[in-house]
Amino acid sequence: MEQLDIEFSTWGGRRDGAGRPRMVGRRNVEHRSRERHSRHHPVHVTMRARAGLPPLREQVIAREIMKRTGEANASKKLKDVFRILHFSVQDNHVHLIVEAQDGAALSRGAQGLAIRLARRVNELLGIRGGFWADRFHSRELTTPRSVRNALVYVLMNAKKHGFRVELDPCSSALFFDGFVGRRASTGEDPPTRAPRTWLAGIGWRRHGLIRLDERPRVPQ
Repeated sequence: MEQLDIEFSTWGGRRDGAGRPRMVGRRNVEHRSRERHSRHHPVHVTMRARAGLPPLREQVIAREIMKRTGEANASKKLKDVFRILHFSVQDNHVHLIVEAQDGAALSRGAQGLAIRLARRVNELLGIRGGFWADRFHSRELTTPRSVRNALVYVLMNAKKHGFRVELDPCSSALFFDGFVGRRASTGEDPPTRAPRTWLAGIGWRRHGLIRLDERPRVPQ
């Protein structure tokens, strides 16, 4: 792999031996029909990068991903049909919580974002070829509890992988207004969009705001 002469540094300190070991031969997302999508349900989307790339949490790469995510969110073509509400960037994958008008908009929005990120990060690194290991994985969030669990899972995902962070700088946590005792940042335009579904905007709060010391659990 040909790489630019970039000085890399990682946001957040990792504990030695923390996180899950890297899996060899991870199962690909099965190529079967996706579950039917309802516009009333937020969706947890995961995009996994191919092996051999630098960690996506390197500051210069993470900044590029966050910048291009914001640009995709501002796209006039998808403005009213696909919205990125929350995201986090990990070493070899990206988590998002999105809303979409229908199944076609979900596929078009997620695929368009994946292409945008792959093109821009490849340009940054001075490489060519495939960027993602497989097509994106998606999971419908159909209850207030499942949305809250997904919020913790996405925004606090760095803790799962052993990074010592309270508010992960490689995520949209800074712009999130659902933490206990902390207001969302208003100093710059957020790369995320406000939710329109009841579940993502109001419903999940019935189970309580999120504490900064919470850790991810397996999504349910």
